[in-house]
Amino acid sequence: MGGIDMAEESVKEISLKDLSRKLAEFAKARDWEKYHSPRNLLLAMVGEVGELSEIFQWRGEVDGGLPNWDESEKEHLGEELSDVLLYLLQLADICGIDIGDAAAKKIVKNAIKYPIKKL
Repeated sequence: MGGIDMAEESVKEISLKDLSRKLAEFAKARDWEKYHSPRNLLLAMVGEVGELSEIFQWRGEVDGGLPNWDESEKEHLGEELSDVLLYLLQLADICGIDIGDAAAKKIVKNAIKYPIKKL
């Protein structure tokens, strides 16, 4: 990313590792790494979760697919979701956690903890 403009990249699918690499390059190019402690990243992510929550705060229940939302509202939601994801990835990286691997293991653990009930 350093000198690369993300808007110029056309990406259909991108891995968590690719996103993490791009974030690291972005931060390094701006000399922001010194601010990226686990605590700071967590607090930044919590702030972004608050912004995400504001979008839903007074809407009541919302149907899946957001059929009553206009495109600008969906775009705003996507931006806030992305902010949360990007801080989560940075937090995992700085803590030495492979978040993709951890999430896959958690799904397996949950499947054992909550087995499918046969009728």
